[in-house]
Amino acid sequence: MSAKNAFYAQSGGVTAVINASACGVIETARRHPDRIAKVYAGRNGIIGALTEDLIDTSLESDEAIAALRYTPAGAFGSCRYKLKSLEANRREYERLIEVFKAHDIGYFFYNGGGDSADTCYKVSQLSAGLGYPVQAIHVPKTVDNDLPITDNCPGFGSVAKYIATSALEASYDVRSMAKTSTKVFILEVMGRHAGWIAAAGGLIEDQGIPVVILFPEIEFDQERFLAAVKSRVEQYGYCTVVVSEGAKYADGRFLAEQGTRDAFGHAQLGGAAPVVANMIKEGLGYKFHWAVADYLQRAARHLASKTDVEQAYAMGRAAVELALAGHNAVMPTVKRISHDPYAWEVGEAPLSEVANVEKFMPREFISEDGFGITPACKQYLIPLIQGEDYPPFERGLPKYVTLKNTPVERKLGAFEL
Repeated sequence: MSAKNAFYAQSGGVTAVINASACGVIETARRHPDRIAKVYAGRNGIIGALTEDLIDTSLESDEAIAALRYTPAGAFGSCRYKLKSLEANRREYERLIEVFKAHDIGYFFYNGGGDSADTCYKVSQLSAGLGYPVQAIHVPKTVDNDLPITDNCPGFGSVAKYIATSALEASYDVRSMAKTSTKVFILEVMGRHAGWIAAAGGLIEDQGIPVVILFPEIEFDQERFLAAVKSRVEQYGYCTVVVSEGAKYADGRFLAEQGTRDAFGHAQLGGAAPVVANMIKEGLGYKFHWAVADYLQRAARHLASKTDVEQAYAMGRAAVELALAGHNAVMPTVKRISHDPYAWEVGEAPLSEVANVEKFMPREFISEDGFGITPACKQYLIPLIQGEDYPPFERGLPKYVTLKNTPVERKLGAFEL
Protein backbone atom coordinates (compact mmCIF):
# COMPACT_ATOMS: atom_id res chain seq x y z
CA MET A 1 0.00 0.00 0.00
CA SER A 2 1.50 3.35 -1.04
CA ALA A 3 1.87 6.13 1.50
CA LYS A 4 -0.93 8.67 1.77
CA ASN A 5 -0.68 12.30 2.83
CA ALA A 6 -2.25 13.57 6.05
CA PHE A 7 -4.20 16.74 6.76
CA TYR A 8 -3.98 18.48 10.12
CA ALA A 9 -6.00 21.51 11.23
CA GLN A 10 -6.48 23.55 14.38
CA SER A 11 -9.97 24.66 15.36
CA GLY A 12 -11.58 27.23 17.63
CA GLY A 13 -9.82 29.16 20.37
CA VAL A 14 -6.13 28.29 20.57
CA THR A 15 -4.25 27.34 23.74
CA ALA A 16 -0.79 27.45 25.26
CA VAL A 17 -0.24 23.82 24.23
CA ILE A 18 -2.19 23.14 21.02
CA ASN A 19 1.07 23.44 19.08
CA ALA A 20 2.48 20.67 21.27
CA SER A 21 -0.26 18.44 19.82
CA ALA A 22 0.69 19.59 16.33
CA CYS A 23 4.28 18.70 17.16
CA GLY A 24 3.16 15.25 18.28
CA VAL A 25 1.22 14.68 15.07
CA ILE A 26 3.97 15.84 12.71
CA GLU A 27 6.91 14.23 14.49
CA THR A 28 5.10 10.89 14.74
CA ALA A 29 4.07 11.03 11.08
CA ARG A 30 7.67 11.70 10.09
CA ARG A 31 8.70 8.49 11.80
CA HIS A 32 6.43 6.54 9.42
CA PRO A 33 7.34 7.72 5.88
CA ASP A 34 6.25 4.35 4.48
CA ARG A 35 2.66 5.10 5.60
CA ILE A 36 2.40 8.90 5.69
CA ALA A 37 4.12 10.79 2.91
CA LYS A 38 3.53 14.41 3.95
CA VAL A 39 1.52 16.26 6.55
CA TYR A 40 -0.40 19.18 5.10
CA ALA A 41 -1.85 21.74 7.51
CA GLY A 42 -4.91 23.86 6.93
CA ARG A 43 -4.16 27.57 6.91
CA ASN A 44 -6.64 29.04 9.38
CA GLY A 45 -8.10 25.68 10.30
CA ILE A 46 -10.82 23.91 8.34
CA ILE A 47 -11.18 26.98 6.12
CA GLY A 48 -7.81 26.03 4.68
CA ALA A 49 -9.23 22.69 3.55
CA LEU A 50 -12.37 24.22 2.05
CA THR A 51 -10.44 26.88 0.12
CA GLU A 52 -7.58 24.49 -0.70
CA ASP A 53 -5.16 26.71 1.20
CA LEU A 54 -2.82 24.01 2.42
CA ILE A 55 0.58 24.31 4.10
CA ASP A 56 3.38 21.84 3.38
CA THR A 57 4.87 21.04 6.79
CA SER A 58 7.52 18.80 5.17
CA LEU A 59 9.38 21.99 4.25
CA GLU A 60 9.87 22.86 7.92
CA SER A 61 13.04 21.68 9.65
CA ASP A 62 12.96 19.12 12.44
CA GLU A 63 14.16 21.87 14.79
CA ALA A 64 11.28 24.19 13.83
CA ILE A 65 8.69 21.45 14.34
CA ALA A 66 10.26 20.52 17.70
CA ALA A 67 10.00 24.18 18.75
CA LEU A 68 6.21 23.99 18.36
CA ARG A 69 6.18 22.07 21.64
CA TYR A 70 6.93 25.25 23.58
CA THR A 71 5.25 27.84 21.31
CA PRO A 72 1.72 29.05 22.21
CA ALA A 73 -1.29 29.77 19.97
CA GLY A 74 -1.93 28.15 16.57
CA ALA A 75 1.13 27.87 14.34
CA PHE A 76 -0.98 27.36 11.21
CA GLY A 77 -3.86 29.64 12.13
CA SER A 78 -7.21 28.58 13.54
CA CYS A 79 -10.78 29.67 12.95
CA ARG A 80 -14.28 29.71 14.37
CA TYR A 81 -16.10 28.16 11.46
CA LYS A 82 -18.70 25.53 12.16
CA LEU A 83 -19.74 23.28 9.32
CA LYS A 84 -23.49 22.89 9.25
CA SER A 85 -25.24 19.54 9.18
CA LEU A 86 -24.84 17.24 6.18
CA GLU A 87 -28.47 17.87 5.30
CA ALA A 88 -28.14 21.66 5.48
CA ASN A 89 -24.83 22.05 3.67
CA ARG A 90 -23.62 18.88 2.01
CA ARG A 91 -21.51 20.87 -0.46
CA GLU A 92 -18.91 21.77 2.19
CA TYR A 93 -18.37 18.15 3.18
CA GLU A 94 -18.16 17.11 -0.44
CA ARG A 95 -15.64 19.89 -1.00
CA LEU A 96 -13.48 18.54 1.82
CA ILE A 97 -13.43 15.11 0.23
CA GLU A 98 -12.70 16.67 -3.16
CA VAL A 99 -9.67 18.49 -1.75
CA PHE A 100 -8.50 15.40 0.13
CA LYS A 101 -8.76 13.34 -3.04
CA ALA A 102 -6.93 15.93 -5.16
CA HIS A 103 -4.01 15.94 -2.73
CA ASP A 104 -3.99 12.20 -1.98
CA ILE A 105 -4.93 12.76 1.67
CA GLY A 106 -5.94 9.62 3.51
CA TYR A 107 -5.68 10.84 7.10
CA PHE A 108 -7.55 13.73 8.73
CA PHE A 109 -6.39 14.96 12.13
CA TYR A 110 -8.65 17.68 13.53
CA ASN A 111 -7.41 19.39 16.70
CA GLY A 112 -10.22 21.07 18.61
CA GLY A 113 -13.23 20.86 20.90
CA GLY A 114 -16.77 19.56 20.64
CA ASP A 115 -17.73 21.24 17.36
CA SER A 116 -14.62 19.95 15.59
CA ALA A 117 -15.27 16.46 16.96
CA ASP A 118 -18.65 16.64 15.25
CA THR A 119 -17.09 17.72 11.95
CA CYS A 120 -14.48 14.98 12.20
CA TYR A 121 -17.18 12.38 12.80
CA LYS A 122 -19.27 13.55 9.85
CA VAL A 123 -16.26 13.47 7.50
CA SER A 124 -15.52 9.89 8.55
CA GLN A 125 -19.11 8.93 7.75
CA LEU A 126 -19.41 10.76 4.46
CA SER A 127 -16.02 9.93 2.95
CA ALA A 128 -16.75 6.20 2.64
CA GLY A 129 -20.11 6.94 1.04
CA LEU A 130 -18.43 9.14 -1.56
CA GLY A 131 -16.00 6.39 -2.48
CA TYR A 132 -12.91 7.99 -0.94
CA PRO A 133 -12.50 6.69 2.62
CA VAL A 134 -10.55 8.98 4.97
CA GLN A 135 -9.42 8.01 8.45
CA ALA A 136 -10.64 10.87 10.64
CA ILE A 137 -9.10 11.18 14.10
CA HIS A 138 -10.00 13.95 16.50
CA VAL A 139 -7.21 15.42 18.65
CA PRO A 140 -8.74 16.83 21.86
CA LYS A 141 -8.17 20.48 22.75
CA THR A 142 -10.17 22.92 24.82
CA VAL A 143 -9.36 25.20 27.71
CA ASP A 144 -12.95 24.78 28.87
CA ASN A 145 -12.24 21.12 29.76
CA ASP A 146 -15.73 20.17 28.63
CA LEU A 147 -15.13 17.21 26.31
CA PRO A 148 -16.68 13.98 27.57
CA ILE A 149 -14.98 10.65 28.32
CA THR A 150 -11.43 12.04 28.52
CA ASP A 151 -10.40 12.75 32.12
CA ASN A 152 -9.27 16.22 31.09
CA CYS A 153 -8.54 18.20 27.93
CA PRO A 154 -5.15 19.44 26.76
CA GLY A 155 -5.06 23.20 27.21
CA PHE A 156 -6.99 23.19 30.45
CA GLY A 157 -4.17 22.38 32.85
CA SER A 158 -2.13 25.38 31.75
CA VAL A 159 -5.09 27.75 31.96
CA ALA A 160 -5.89 26.40 35.41
CA LYS A 161 -2.31 26.97 36.51
CA TYR A 162 -2.35 30.53 35.15
CA ILE A 163 -5.68 31.41 36.79
CA ALA A 164 -4.74 29.93 40.17
CA THR A 165 -1.39 31.73 40.09
CA SER A 166 -2.86 35.05 38.95
CA ALA A 167 -5.65 34.91 41.53
CA LEU A 168 -3.13 34.13 44.25
CA GLU A 169 -0.79 36.97 43.31
CA ALA A 170 -3.59 39.52 42.90
CA SER A 171 -5.02 38.44 46.26
CA TYR A 172 -1.70 39.20 47.95
CA ASP A 173 -1.85 42.65 46.35
CA VAL A 174 -5.40 43.29 47.55
CA ARG A 175 -4.55 42.04 51.04
CA SER A 176 -1.73 44.58 51.15
CA MET A 177 -4.03 47.48 50.19
CA ALA A 178 -7.29 46.50 51.88
CA LYS A 179 -7.00 48.68 54.99
CA THR A 180 -7.40 51.95 53.10
CA SER A 181 -8.13 51.00 49.50
CA THR A 182 -9.32 48.02 47.45
CA LYS A 183 -11.20 45.37 49.39
CA VAL A 184 -12.46 43.17 46.55
CA PHE A 185 -10.68 41.90 43.45
CA ILE A 186 -12.79 40.32 40.69
CA LEU A 187 -11.20 38.07 38.07
CA GLU A 188 -13.28 37.00 35.09
CA VAL A 189 -12.26 33.74 33.43
CA MET A 190 -13.35 31.72 30.41
CA GLY A 191 -15.98 28.99 30.62
CA ARG A 192 -19.27 29.51 28.86
CA HIS A 193 -21.20 26.54 30.22
CA ALA A 194 -18.69 24.67 32.39
CA GLY A 195 -16.94 26.12 35.43
CA TRP A 196 -13.71 24.15 35.34
CA ILE A 197 -11.49 27.21 34.86
CA ALA A 198 -13.27 29.17 37.57
CA ALA A 199 -12.81 26.19 39.87
CA ALA A 200 -9.04 26.52 39.53
CA GLY A 201 -9.31 29.86 41.32
CA GLY A 202 -10.58 27.96 44.33
CA LEU A 203 -7.18 26.33 44.82
CA ILE A 204 -5.95 29.52 46.51
CA GLU A 205 -8.18 28.74 49.51
CA ASP A 206 -5.46 26.39 50.74
CA GLN A 207 -3.18 29.41 51.14
CA GLY A 208 -5.66 31.21 53.34
CA ILE A 209 -7.21 33.42 50.68
CA PRO A 210 -10.94 34.23 51.04
CA VAL A 211 -12.49 33.53 47.65
CA VAL A 212 -15.98 33.44 46.13
CA ILE A 213 -16.48 31.56 42.86
CA LEU A 214 -19.36 32.05 40.45
CA PHE A 215 -19.94 28.91 38.38
CA PRO A 216 -22.13 28.54 35.26
CA GLU A 217 -23.55 25.41 36.87
CA ILE A 218 -24.92 27.34 39.88
CA GLU A 219 -27.77 29.80 39.36
CA PHE A 220 -26.66 33.30 40.29
CA ASP A 221 -28.47 34.83 43.24
CA GLN A 222 -27.38 38.42 43.86
CA GLU A 223 -28.51 38.55 47.47
CA ARG A 224 -26.66 35.36 48.42
CA PHE A 225 -23.59 36.45 46.48
CA LEU A 226 -23.34 39.83 48.20
CA ALA A 227 -23.82 38.17 51.59
CA ALA A 228 -20.93 35.80 50.82
CA VAL A 229 -18.64 38.66 49.82
CA LYS A 230 -19.65 40.73 52.87
CA SER A 231 -18.97 37.89 55.31
CA ARG A 232 -15.49 37.30 53.89
CA VAL A 233 -14.55 40.97 53.88
CA GLU A 234 -15.74 41.32 57.47
CA GLN A 235 -13.70 38.29 58.53
CA TYR A 236 -10.52 38.80 56.49
CA GLY A 237 -10.63 42.46 55.48
CA TYR A 238 -10.70 41.60 51.76
CA CYS A 239 -12.01 39.06 49.27
CA THR A 240 -11.26 37.69 45.79
CA VAL A 241 -14.08 36.82 43.39
CA VAL A 242 -13.50 34.48 40.44
CA VAL A 243 -16.38 34.71 38.00
CA SER A 244 -16.91 32.51 34.97
CA GLU A 245 -17.94 34.36 31.81
CA GLY A 246 -20.87 31.92 31.68
CA ALA A 247 -22.33 32.77 35.09
CA LYS A 248 -26.08 33.15 34.64
CA TYR A 249 -29.33 33.98 36.36
CA ALA A 250 -32.04 31.44 37.20
CA ASP A 251 -33.86 32.25 33.96
CA GLY A 252 -30.79 31.30 31.91
CA ARG A 253 -29.62 34.81 31.01
CA PHE A 254 -25.88 35.33 31.23
CA LEU A 255 -24.73 38.08 33.57
CA ALA A 256 -22.77 39.49 30.65
CA GLU A 257 -25.02 38.72 27.69
CA GLN A 258 -24.97 41.36 24.92
CA GLY A 259 -27.75 39.95 22.77
CA THR A 260 -25.45 39.01 19.86
CA ARG A 261 -24.07 35.67 18.62
CA ASP A 262 -20.63 34.47 17.52
CA ALA A 263 -19.73 32.33 14.49
CA PHE A 264 -20.67 29.12 16.32
CA GLY A 265 -24.08 30.51 17.29
CA HIS A 266 -23.08 31.01 20.91
CA ALA A 267 -24.25 34.08 22.85
CA GLN A 268 -21.66 36.87 22.66
CA LEU A 269 -20.64 37.76 26.19
CA GLY A 270 -19.50 41.25 27.07
CA GLY A 271 -17.91 40.95 30.50
CA ALA A 272 -19.24 39.53 33.75
CA ALA A 273 -16.54 41.15 35.92
CA PRO A 274 -17.76 44.76 35.60
CA VAL A 275 -21.34 43.63 36.16
CA VAL A 276 -20.35 41.89 39.39
CA ALA A 277 -18.11 44.81 40.41
CA ASN A 278 -20.99 47.26 40.10
CA MET A 279 -23.20 45.01 42.19
CA ILE A 280 -20.57 45.04 44.94
CA LYS A 281 -20.15 48.80 44.74
CA GLU A 282 -23.88 49.52 44.84
CA GLY A 283 -24.79 46.82 47.33
CA LEU A 284 -21.85 46.93 49.73
CA GLY A 285 -19.95 50.12 48.95
CA TYR A 286 -16.55 48.37 48.81
CA LYS A 287 -13.72 49.66 46.65
CA PHE A 288 -12.84 47.13 43.97
CA HIS A 289 -10.64 46.30 41.02
CA TRP A 290 -11.56 43.88 38.28
CA ALA A 291 -9.71 42.18 35.45
CA VAL A 292 -10.57 39.92 32.55
CA ALA A 293 -8.03 37.17 31.93
CA ASP A 294 -9.23 36.79 28.32
CA TYR A 295 -6.46 35.78 25.87
CA LEU A 296 -3.79 36.00 28.58
CA GLN A 297 -5.05 32.84 30.30
CA ARG A 298 -4.91 30.67 27.19
CA ALA A 299 -1.71 32.14 25.69
CA ALA A 300 0.51 31.97 28.78
CA ARG A 301 3.00 29.36 27.59
CA HIS A 302 5.62 30.78 29.98
CA LEU A 303 3.56 29.35 32.86
CA ALA A 304 2.33 26.18 31.20
CA SER A 305 1.71 23.05 33.24
CA LYS A 306 4.27 20.36 32.47
CA THR A 307 1.52 17.77 32.81
CA ASP A 308 -0.54 19.65 30.22
CA VAL A 309 2.33 19.93 27.74
CA GLU A 310 3.11 16.23 28.01
CA GLN A 311 -0.54 15.25 27.54
CA ALA A 312 -1.02 17.61 24.59
CA TYR A 313 1.96 16.07 22.81
CA ALA A 314 0.80 12.56 23.71
CA MET A 315 -2.65 13.17 22.21
CA GLY A 316 -1.10 14.26 18.90
CA ARG A 317 1.21 11.26 18.84
CA ALA A 318 -1.60 8.87 19.78
CA ALA A 319 -3.86 10.26 17.03
CA VAL A 320 -1.33 9.23 14.39
CA GLU A 321 -0.73 5.87 16.03
CA LEU A 322 -4.47 5.17 16.10
CA ALA A 323 -4.76 6.03 12.42
CA LEU A 324 -1.83 3.81 11.49
CA ALA A 325 -3.45 0.98 13.47
CA GLY A 326 -6.53 1.28 11.28
CA HIS A 327 -8.82 3.18 13.64
CA ASN A 328 -11.35 5.70 12.36
CA ALA A 329 -13.81 8.17 13.91
CA VAL A 330 -12.11 8.06 17.29
CA MET A 331 -10.39 10.43 19.70
CA PRO A 332 -7.41 9.64 21.95
CA THR A 333 -8.18 10.41 25.59
CA VAL A 334 -6.44 10.97 28.89
CA LYS A 335 -7.32 8.11 31.23
CA ARG A 336 -6.52 8.77 34.89
CA ILE A 337 -5.18 5.77 36.75
CA SER A 338 -4.57 7.32 40.17
CA HIS A 339 -4.69 10.70 41.94
CA ASP A 340 -1.71 10.43 44.29
CA PRO A 341 0.73 9.57 42.95
CA TYR A 342 -0.79 10.95 39.75
CA ALA A 343 -0.71 8.50 36.87
CA TRP A 344 -2.44 8.43 33.51
CA GLU A 345 -2.43 6.60 30.21
CA VAL A 346 -3.78 7.11 26.70
CA GLY A 347 -7.29 5.84 26.08
CA GLU A 348 -9.67 5.96 23.14
CA ALA A 349 -13.24 7.16 22.62
CA PRO A 350 -15.61 6.83 19.64
CA LEU A 351 -16.52 10.19 18.13
CA SER A 352 -20.18 9.16 18.13
CA GLU A 353 -20.03 9.54 21.93
CA VAL A 354 -17.94 12.73 21.90
CA ALA A 355 -19.51 14.96 19.26
CA ASN A 356 -21.84 17.66 20.63
CA VAL A 357 -21.60 16.41 24.22
CA GLU A 358 -20.47 18.78 27.00
CA LYS A 359 -18.97 17.75 30.34
CA PHE A 360 -19.96 20.01 33.22
CA MET A 361 -18.60 20.39 36.74
CA PRO A 362 -20.14 17.62 38.85
CA ARG A 363 -22.09 18.96 41.82
CA GLU A 364 -19.86 17.03 44.22
CA PHE A 365 -16.96 19.22 43.07
CA ILE A 366 -18.76 22.40 44.17
CA SER A 367 -19.13 23.34 47.84
CA GLU A 368 -22.54 23.16 49.46
CA ASP A 369 -23.03 26.94 49.39
CA GLY A 370 -22.16 27.01 45.66
CA PHE A 371 -19.29 29.49 46.05
CA GLY A 372 -16.27 27.20 46.38
CA ILE A 373 -14.74 23.84 45.54
CA THR A 374 -14.60 20.61 47.51
CA PRO A 375 -11.63 18.41 48.46
CA ALA A 376 -12.66 16.04 45.64
CA CYS A 377 -12.33 18.88 43.14
CA LYS A 378 -8.91 19.83 44.48
CA GLN A 379 -7.83 16.20 44.20
CA TYR A 380 -8.86 16.31 40.54
CA LEU A 381 -7.29 19.69 39.73
CA ILE A 382 -3.95 19.67 41.51
CA PRO A 383 -2.23 16.99 39.36
CA LEU A 384 -3.21 18.86 36.19
CA ILE A 385 -1.26 22.00 37.13
CA GLN A 386 1.84 20.18 38.33
CA GLY A 387 5.30 20.86 36.96
CA GLU A 388 6.89 23.65 34.97
CA ASP A 389 7.93 23.43 31.33
CA TYR A 390 9.51 26.76 30.55
CA PRO A 391 10.24 27.79 26.96
CA PRO A 392 13.76 28.94 26.11
CA PHE A 393 14.37 32.63 26.78
CA GLU A 394 16.44 35.08 24.77
CA ARG A 395 17.18 38.65 25.85
CA GLY A 396 14.63 38.32 28.61
CA LEU A 397 11.72 37.13 26.46
CA PRO A 398 10.42 33.68 25.49
CA LYS A 399 11.89 32.49 22.21
CA TYR A 400 9.01 31.12 20.17
CA VAL A 401 8.99 29.80 16.62
CA THR A 402 7.24 31.20 13.55
CA LEU A 403 7.01 28.64 10.75
CA LYS A 404 7.51 29.35 7.05
CA ASN A 405 4.06 27.93 6.27
CA THR A 406 4.81 27.40 2.58
CA PRO A 407 1.62 26.91 0.55
CA VAL A 408 0.84 23.80 -1.46
CA GLU A 409 0.00 24.41 -5.11
CA ARG A 410 -3.74 24.41 -5.73
CA LYS A 411 -5.25 21.84 -8.08
CA LEU A 412 -8.93 22.78 -7.92
CA GLY A 413 -11.09 25.80 -8.66
CA ALA A 414 -12.10 28.44 -6.14
CA PHE A 415 -14.70 27.66 -3.49
CA GLU A 416 -17.14 30.16 -2.00
CA LEU A 417 -17.53 29.86 1.77
